[in-house]
Amino acid sequence: QVQLVESGGGSVQPGGSLTLTCKIARFTGYYCMAWFRQAPGMEREVVITITHNGERTVKDRFILSRDNTNNTLSLQINNLKPEDTAMYYCAAADPLRVGCPKEYTYWGQGTQVTVSS
Repeated sequence: QVQLVESGGGSVQPGGSLTLTCKIARFTGYYCMAWFRQAPGMEREVVITITHNGERTVKDRFILSRDNTNNTLSLQINNLKPEDTAMYYCAAADPLRVGCPKEYTYWGQGTQVTVSS
């Protein structure tokens, strides 16, 4: 079992920024990793991903950083909007022979982000 622990959530006003951090108890450079979010009453959605090779998706206002020395995956969210309010989850998966699986195996408990004035 791979443990992931998220931190950094909180309540912010629109236009603010937050940095979420995911600490994984293994070498981050080995895993496919991602941030997901789930708003109340909504399905969980993927926010941003990074492969074990460092290839990452891009999403406006979201900056992904991986620190393989400290085994952390950080997500900086800029210009926060009320629609960013959600529980944010870090996830990891063992890489396939080529690429990453569609489903993630390991999940953190989540960190809440609330954006309101």
